[in-house]
Amino acid sequence: METSVQPSLIEYPCDFPIKIMGRVDGLPAKPAVYQKSNAILPFADDSITAIPVEHGGQDFTRAVLMIVKRHAPDFDEASLEVKFSRKNTYLSLTCTVRAISREQLDALYQELCAHPMVVMAL
Repeated sequence: METSVQPSLIEYPCDFPIKIMGRVDGLPAKPAVYQKSNAILPFADDSITAIPVEHGGQDFTRAVLMIVKRHAPDFDEASLEVKFSRKNTYLSLTCTVRAISREQLDALYQELCAHPMVVMAL
């Protein structure tokens, strides 16, 4: 049986928005099977601390930023878009990355979706 790889409809490089949703309370959205990397990446404090503490979500934001920066090191944290659900239960982060290949995006989506705090990534 022959499997064919369909060509990408996206022309690389390009700016590619990714929406990542998670719970504000930081509770796992699914069973924890994610293995954390030991990499410590510097983040601009203002991108995370701009999220009000009373709303929570800072742990989720840190986790997402670490993953995004691992796959797109040039991601500008100042461009991070943050939105809370109507009842402040869920947090949506939109990261627009400079995508250079389909493999890069596939690996980024795989790692995001494997993280226990991520409900979904679009």
